Amino acid sequence: MKRQRVTHVVGVPDNTSKALFEALHEEPTLRVLSVTREGEAFAIAAGLWAGGASPLVLIQNTGLLESGDAIRGTAMRMRIPLVCLVTYRGYAGLSKAGNLGAIDGPLLGRNELDSTAVLTEPTLTAWGLPFSFVHGDADLSRFTQAFGAARAQEQPVAVLLTRPTT
Repeated sequence: MKRQRVTHVVGVPDNTSKALFEALHEEPTLRVLSVTREGEAFAIAAGLWAGGASPLVLIQNTGLLESGDAIRGTAMRMRIPLVCLVTYRGYAGLSKAGNLGAIDGPLLGRNELDSTAVLTEPTLTAWGLPFSFVHGDADLSRFTQAFGAARAQEQPVAVLLTRPTT
């Protein structure tokens, strides 16, 4: 984040990102802003960007779905080059399940699957939001690539974190 000149991290801590939020609070060059709803994170990030800051949004995929209108109506419409780190709740079960077929009521009602995980990637695709995965330390270059993509495309880009951060 320091190499990408991030000035603010805006988000809602969850169990998966807890350690990362704690580490970010200790970093003197970053300002961490906690919000009550994920949609607020995009609105605040938009304001920070308009004021010359370089924010990053850190939320869970459940909150990403809650943020749809703020992403569409603010971040995408304003063409904000914003990286959004998204913790991917339910990824392990989803990847274990394999090809799921069409999304429908019975699929979303399956007890062994987290319906948020089922909807995450199709929703990002529907919104026109590019995304990549970070499964572990070997994939951290994708984080840097996401900043380049957000700047080049002048729009938000998501990085999906599939494991808890440490």
